[in-house]
Amino acid sequence: MLSKIDNDLAFVQSALNLRARRQEVLAANIANSDTPNYKARDLDFAAALKNALGVAGGPLTLSRTSARHVEASGAGGMAAGLLKYRSSVQPSLDGNSVDMDVERAHFTENSLHYQFLLDRAAGQFKMLSMAIADK
Repeated sequence: MLSKIDNDLAFVQSALNLRARRQEVLAANIANSDTPNYKARDLDFAAALKNALGVAGGPLTLSRTSARHVEASGAGGMAAGLLKYRSSVQPSLDGNSVDMDVERAHFTENSLHYQFLLDRAAGQFKMLSMAIADK
């Protein structure tokens, strides 16, 4: 019984970490919407979640090609290899591929999924506390 609860909470924790990482990537896209030659990126959430749960070959590691590179850890390390460049819907003259309408839609969608996961975790903890209080 406890392993089922632990597995479910581990899933929610991994999904929340990845949703937070995706939110950072989308926020970076929005922040760089006027930066020349900036290429919009996104996280393949489904592949990252499979990877985080050990379904597709274990956790990713980053290659450090320079001693000055920062060591990656946490959700960023898990998802770093799954960041993809998004193709431009309407290319701009300065080479920037950020489309604010697309970014806002993805940002909002990701926020809703993040809130759902928070509500799910809160519901699980509430159910556990009710079960403990009944004993």
